[in-house]
Amino acid sequence: MARFLIEVPHDEQVASCVQVVQTFFQTGSHFLSNADWGCQDGEHKAWIIVDVDSKEEALNVVPPVFRSQAKVVKLNKFKMEDIDDIVRQHKS
Repeated sequence: MARFLIEVPHDEQVASCVQVVQTFFQTGSHFLSNADWGCQDGEHKAWIIVDVDSKEEALNVVPPVFRSQAKVVKLNKFKMEDIDDIVRQHKS
């Protein structure tokens, strides 16, 4: 399995915040009901981290009405011994 960060933006209007939060909770999904939100700091986005097999599977966590706006990023960790490989990959 891989780890993915899902970012779901929405409009800054109160009604938009309420709609997306309600939709997330109404799904009953553990992933969505535990989303992190930036609205109270002026960043109108939800972030979810999931461990699934593919980007497609990660995107399917998002309710259909928000999928077109969602961004899915595959996450990874580096170790010090990975630095040479990182440099080589960026040169090619």
